[in-house]
Amino acid sequence: MSADLVFVDEFAAGIRWDAKYATWDNFTGKPVDGYLANRIVGTRALCAALEVAQQLAEPLGFGLLLWDGYRPQRAVDHFLRWSELPEDGRTKPRHYPNLDRTAMFENGYVATRSGHTRGSSVDLTLFDLATGELAAMGGDHDLMDSISHHGATGITPTEAANRETLASTMEAAGFNRYDREWWHYTLRNEPYPNTYFDLPIT
Repeated sequence: MSADLVFVDEFAAGIRWDAKYATWDNFTGKPVDGYLANRIVGTRALCAALEVAQQLAEPLGFGLLLWDGYRPQRAVDHFLRWSELPEDGRTKPRHYPNLDRTAMFENGYVATRSGHTRGSSVDLTLFDLATGELAAMGGDHDLMDSISHHGATGITPTEAANRETLASTMEAAGFNRYDREWWHYTLRNEPYPNTYFDLPIT
């Protein structure tokens, strides 16, 4: 894609992906500006760390499935515009059942200056290598609710264990967790900590 941002699947073999913001299956209910292809993009440093995480997960019987990586600034701007639209109820039950869409930013679920836009954050989960099924995590991607927080009550022991497996794997590979979203991790030593890219994903 560029010298700085690359397609993750070309640099980290074996990782599955489903770029949610390139589809209708996300909290806005439609493809998001800047996502013109269902591919995951990140910095080369992100790809190298994800490859390590994949290698650590494999002996535990898991693989990695990515939902998002690099996020163009125009996508973040799209989220902000969407949050100001009247509520239509289409995605609220699944993605923000106990929250007004206008409160997503102040509650830390969406940012006007997203770490994703720097190219070294990723949203992901685990899948079972034997069955291909996604690991039970006690809530889906972009469920903006307290149950998505690390250490949340109300999830099963299996779900809590799977979250901790993902967290320990990612942290061992050089990532930091985000306390409000069990699926979100940022590279500890990201190469572009002050750069917000706006290249579309094509």
